[in-house]
Amino acid sequence: MRTFIFLLLSFSIISFSACKGSKASSTSSSTETKKTKSGLVKFVQSETLSDVLDDAARQNKLVFVDFYTTWCLPCKLMDQDVFTDKNVAKFLNDNFLSYKVNGEKGNGPNLAFVYQVQAYPTLLFMDAMGVVFEKKVGSAYQTELMEMGRRALNSQGM
Repeated sequence: MRTFIFLLLSFSIISFSACKGSKASSTSSSTETKKTKSGLVKFVQSETLSDVLDDAARQNKLVFVDFYTTWCLPCKLMDQDVFTDKNVAKFLNDNFLSYKVNGEKGNGPNLAFVYQVQAYPTLLFMDAMGVVFEKKVGSAYQTELMEMGRRALNSQGM
C-alpha cells in the first residue's frame, strides 16, 4: 500500500511540472498581462522573437524565453512564484531580455515548432542569433532558473 501511495504522489508531482496535451478550460486570468512593477521580471513586448533578438544584439545581452499557454497550471505557478521573486527579477532583468511566447497564439506555434516545444512551460536561454544554450521542459523554480541563466552566461563568457 505504501508503494502505491508513493507512486501516486510521484506521478502527481511529475505531471504538474509540465503541461502537455490540448487546451483545458481555465477561469483564472491569462498570463498575457505582463507585469513590470519593480521586483518583477520585465518581459519584452514584441510581436516577433526576431525583434527581441535584434534588441539583445544591440544591448549585448542573452535572451530568456518562456513558452507558456493560458491553461497551463505550472506556467501560472511560475508567474506567481518565480517571476515575482525580487532576486530572480533582478538577475533576469540585469542580464537578459526576457520574452514570453504563448505557444498557441500568433507566431507562438511557429516558434514552438522551430524550438521543438512539446510541453509547457518550456524555458530557453539563447544568444542574439537564436542559438539555445539552456533548455528546460517543465517548470523551474528560483534556484534552478538562476543556475540555468548562470550557465548560459558562462557559455558566452559574460
